[in-house]
Amino acid sequence: MKLVAAASALCLLSASAFVPQRAARYSSALSSGNPPPFGDWGKPAAAAPAAPAPAPSAWAPPPAPAAPPAWAPPAVPQAPAAPAAPAGDAGRAGAGNPSPFGGKSLEYTGGNDPNNANYGKLRDRLQEADTERRKAAEEAEARERAAEIRREERLRKIQYMQEMPDSQPAGTVDEFMFKEGVQDQLDKLDNDLVGLLPVKKRVKEIAALLVLDKMRRKLGFETAVPSLHMCFTGAPGTGKTTVAVRMGQILAKMGYSRRGHVVLATRDDLVGQYVGHTAPKTKEMIKKAMGGVLLVDEAYYLYNAANDRDYGQESIEILLNVMENNQDDLVVAVAGYKDRMDKFFSYIPGMMSRIGNHIDFPNYSADELVQIAEVMARDLEYDIDPAAYPVFKAYIEKRMELPYFSNARTVRNAMDRARMNSAIRTFEKYAIRGENGGVCTVEDLKSIKAEDFQVLLDDIVNADASKRIFA
Repeated sequence: MKLVAAASALCLLSASAFVPQRAARYSSALSSGNPPPFGDWGKPAAAAPAAPAPAPSAWAPPPAPAAPPAWAPPAVPQAPAAPAAPAGDAGRAGAGNPSPFGGKSLEYTGGNDPNNANYGKLRDRLQEADTERRKAAEEAEARERAAEIRREERLRKIQYMQEMPDSQPAGTVDEFMFKEGVQDQLDKLDNDLVGLLPVKKRVKEIAALLVLDKMRRKLGFETAVPSLHMCFTGAPGTGKTTVAVRMGQILAKMGYSRRGHVVLATRDDLVGQYVGHTAPKTKEMIKKAMGGVLLVDEAYYLYNAANDRDYGQESIEILLNVMENNQDDLVVAVAGYKDRMDKFFSYIPGMMSRIGNHIDFPNYSADELVQIAEVMARDLEYDIDPAAYPVFKAYIEKRMELPYFSNARTVRNAMDRARMNSAIRTFEKYAIRGENGGVCTVEDLKSIKAEDFQVLLDDIVNADASKRIFA
């Protein structure tokens, strides 16, 4: 009997070792008479309470061991709460939908990928494509409408020209010449420039073309702006700049030029000294000359055939582009010696083909240079004594045989020296010698006499051969 009791106690100890703590707690609750709450429904059931022990007696069999609790699977642990999404991804899950696997969380919201600009919603792409197609259709419709308007205007013009009688008055040439101020500019050209008959004839031909073109336009004839780019060739001092100024004013009077001003430019004004410097300088000069005339003096210096890396070629290319695309708003005139200009055109044939008016300025004769001196004296309010003209002509004939003769510029320098000699003569007469009490007359202040030019002639005749050019 003792052996059986020991075996039963050992079984009880072994069974209690494998019962979970929670089952043990429930067993104690049941034994105490406190059933578990409904919240623990479905959890492992507690063991049935043991029967009360019988009253002690002399001998009783050992109590039967308690039955082990019924087996049940362990409770499934709840998943931990999802961590909060980063600030940059806050828009991915969407409000009220923390699940990352459905709903608004699958919508495209951009993100931080640098390639996101290459992606987009199909709906937006289709809308953009539809907008582009609509714009293209509208532009094509606008072009067709403009072409139709031009066709209608041309048909109306043709009908008007066919119905217009040949006796339709168009006005007189003199009316346009004087009304527009062209005749006034031509008169100034005749008064300011002595000689140069071929040049004046060419300028009048251009003016006649412009006047008749404007008369045709008034009646409705087709007109086109003629090529007004010019080339002036000739020696220094032959009036190239003066003619360019007059042409600019004539073009402005006729409406072919907005401003009519003349901008004089040389290589230093157009060509830079390092890479990237030429284009801004050339464009700046062109901008100043827009609406008028750009006169490039000694244009052959722009191109240096001996140096392939010369920056002048870039300036020439810009000028050619402007001459072709902006001929309605800018007249380009190039000037220089005839032989050098011909060589320059052989290197740059595109420049030659874009110039429609070539005007050659001949050298002045000695008589014409004397007349120029008379015009200069008149403009400066001086009176040249009649006896002084032969002396001045002799000086000019001697000077024309020497190097560096510059036509009207040489005459201007001679007139400046004659005025200085007249001032010295008058100062010595009245200030130093004190004649007439030091009081000079108006005639003394205005007169240039033969002795004033004789000083110039003596300097050439009596000077050494190496110094005559400075006389």
